[in-house]
Amino acid sequence: MDAYDEGSNARHGPDGPGGPLRESPVGGGPPREGPVSAGAVPDDASPVAPAPEPGGRAAPAQEPASGGPATETPPAYPVGVPVPALTGIAALSLRHQIAAAFALAVVAVVACVHLGMVFLHVAPSNTVTKQHGRAIDEWIYPEFEQNWKLFAPNPLQQNIDVQVRARIRAADGGATETGWYDLSALDGAAIHGNPLPSHTQQNELRRAWDFYAGTHDNENRPVGLRGNLSERYLRRVVLLRLDREGAGGKGAVVERVQVRSRTTSVRPPEWSDEQVSDKPVLRELPWWTVPEEDLTDTRTTEASAR
Repeated sequence: MDAYDEGSNARHGPDGPGGPLRESPVGGGPPREGPVSAGAVPDDASPVAPAPEPGGRAAPAQEPASGGPATETPPAYPVGVPVPALTGIAALSLRHQIAAAFALAVVAVVACVHLGMVFLHVAPSNTVTKQHGRAIDEWIYPEFEQNWKLFAPNPLQQNIDVQVRARIRAADGGATETGWYDLSALDGAAIHGNPLPSHTQQNELRRAWDFYAGTHDNENRPVGLRGNLSERYLRRVVLLRLDREGAGGKGAVVERVQVRSRTTSVRPPEWSDEQVSDKPVLRELPWWTVPEEDLTDTRTTEASAR
């Protein structure tokens, strides 16, 4: 059958079966009129990859003509987009970066030493604690002492109130004795209703008394090398509190102080059969003469706090 017979599906030109063929370009665009010469490639056709060489190897791609425009590397940030500014240590100069790195290194070393000292303090006795026990105690006591009174098998089951009174030399030269100041009650009132109480309000007085009680016997005689240190520490704490409460009035000088504890047992729960006494137990310490250096240090510390 002839390709141009009426019964065939071949496409005819506008002039009939003998007219020029219409060929659709590559990509599905409108048909292009006129005859197409052999080997011709339409202008809008996609480039054709080079045919493989004999043996299955692909022919190398054609290089662009010499003298053509060179391809430029695109910038890291497009034009018009602001470059993000450096922050943190990277924004500092080299000298300040070195100083910051040195400070961080010092903080890291101190933190590691502190954690190591606390670990050795709470760890069972070993060779290191036997050889360097004094250095460990000097680092830990009295601020960082650790104990297990909060946990079983023997949690703390008593309320201890620390109280103090003083003999004062007034500004006019007269001597007087104050009443008892319940320092623990004052701390409790400051903490009550405060969602973020300070560490000193919660622990300073309690830790000072625990330090003293742990280094003295029932006759208030020091036991070990830290006895005198604990006595001086407790004395300075109560002096600070007396000065804060304005004991004796303006210009008064504290000459002697006496500390006592009032211990009451915590009542057991209703379902418990345990029986405890609700009678408070008092422990009075002897009168302490206040050295002049303690008064000077107390005034300096209180002035700095204000």
